[in-house]
Amino acid sequence: MEQPVSITTVCLVPAPTIGYPRGGGHFWEYLNWGLALRELGCRVIWLEGVDLDGAGDSTARRRRWRGADPRECVAILKARLDSYGLTDALALFSMNGGTVPADVAQGCLDLDAAAAGDVLLNTWHSLPAPVVSRFRRKIFVDTDPGLVQVWVTTGDIQLAPHDIYFTTGETVGTPLARFPDCGLRWHYTPTPVFLPAWPVIRTEATAPYTTVTHWWGGTFEFRGETFSNDKSAAFLEYADLPGRTTAQLELAICLGEHYEEWRARLEPRGWGIREAWDVSATPDDYRTYLQQSRGEFSCVKSYCPQFVNSWTSNRTVCYLASGKPAVVQYTGPSRFLPEAEGIFRFRSIDDAVRAFADLETDYERHSRRARALAEEYFDACRVVRRIFERALD
Repeated sequence: MEQPVSITTVCLVPAPTIGYPRGGGHFWEYLNWGLALRELGCRVIWLEGVDLDGAGDSTARRRRWRGADPRECVAILKARLDSYGLTDALALFSMNGGTVPADVAQGCLDLDAAAAGDVLLNTWHSLPAPVVSRFRRKIFVDTDPGLVQVWVTTGDIQLAPHDIYFTTGETVGTPLARFPDCGLRWHYTPTPVFLPAWPVIRTEATAPYTTVTHWWGGTFEFRGETFSNDKSAAFLEYADLPGRTTAQLELAICLGEHYEEWRARLEPRGWGIREAWDVSATPDDYRTYLQQSRGEFSCVKSYCPQFVNSWTSNRTVCYLASGKPAVVQYTGPSRFLPEAEGIFRFRSIDDAVRAFADLETDYERHSRRARALAEEYFDACRVVRRIFERALD
């Protein structure tokens, strides 16, 4: 076990999970941070904002939460944190600067309690500046490299001042990146996975390579160019891949009412299609789905390789930790990731075909290498410790 760090209480701010009760994968991205902080001996406060204009009107409240009762969403999140050992960790603040209604905040901490902690570890680019300013020591971690810097440059988001800035993109702030640094000094940090929660799980050789993904994201403009924030366009470039490999391929996509339409389009080409809401409705569902897979196959949003952000997703790292090799689209050079050992980073459909051929020839070696990569580079306890060593030196 890692030795405790010299910090007593950490306020962790995720990109909001409270209004996303069926986003099991989204929740795990931040749970990996929280579990590592607890393992290192920190008290964790999980801070989330609630937007409840019209707080006295339950009907208005439900509209803002897309039909969900905010009291139920808070109760679900609180119970999930409790189940992972983060008991009584949830703190709430009002996004409009007011008071969170008592019936919503019942059993939760408030902003005063959160701000009394030793350090703010903020992963949400839109945390309001008045909230950030309440903390004595403030660390920002960018989990959307390239996109965050563009949004700051265009004024679409106002990133509040922090004491130090970290990013999960290896090229951010270097000449390799094809996007601005916003005049900030960025420090690279790997995306973390809490290894004890993601043990190696053996599966049958017939299990599919999978991923869990949203399908649509639209486009955005930057410096006169249009960039895609859309996964469907990226995946459709590889629509014929199942016909060129013996590996079984399955996509779990958030399709909703479009499920039958896309299943009819992709299953004849050899893809297995699942509704992501079914396989990742809870954090345990999501983890089970990943760990019952043979590995991952995934494309990235087109702007990632265009921007050369050299980013690796938290989902991919969870596959690696589980001993599941990953075949994922190349996003830029890495100072430590291999091109074709445990993780395969393809640039074309021919690359992906070769990756599966190599992988299936010696799957056990690549499985061991996948776990070794997670242990060496993405271990959440090491990631958090190094962030604190640099930020609080």
